[in-house]
Amino acid sequence: MPTLNQYITTFLEYLEIEKGRSRKTIQNYDFYLRRFATWAKHPAVQDITPDLIHRFRLWLNRSLIGRFEPTIKKNTQNYHLIALRSFLKYLAKQDIQSLAPEKIELAKSSIRSVEFLEEEELSRFLEAPIKTKNPLDKLSITALRDKSILEALFSTGLRVSELSHLTIEQVMTKRNEFT
Repeated sequence: MPTLNQYITTFLEYLEIEKGRSRKTIQNYDFYLRRFATWAKHPAVQDITPDLIHRFRLWLNRSLIGRFEPTIKKNTQNYHLIALRSFLKYLAKQDIQSLAPEKIELAKSSIRSVEFLEEEELSRFLEAPIKTKNPLDKLSITALRDKSILEALFSTGLRVSELSHLTIEQVMTKRNEFT
């Protein structure tokens, strides 16, 4: 019978090949699942129980992670649980006996309030790359590039990953759109 780590590896390969998940998603799932496996001392998949998940959730909730964040935030705890639930769904599809994925409930997370920049703050933000200490300095190409990136992100609503993968062929200047 394969070990938990072997099942995790085949699950991550499944995410890559069958589900077409991004490399970053797979890296995150790998981190969350291996953290669980290490914490649980690598149990057999049949030994993943509601009690084990409960104790893992307590551990996540009580873990100290660094100088600036005293504990792992609820959203991050949920990322661990989402990865675990997805892994258990995969095991069920493969007819491998384990905990039913629907037994894992996510933590209640607080509703974040959205704060918007004031017009002056936005102007300072967009101008930051081209501000120089000496007014006689010439603008560098890097400063102009950075300003262009910020303006493109702000004015289009593109994500950073979308902008970084954008090619010149996808920019339709005459129609003011991307393809």
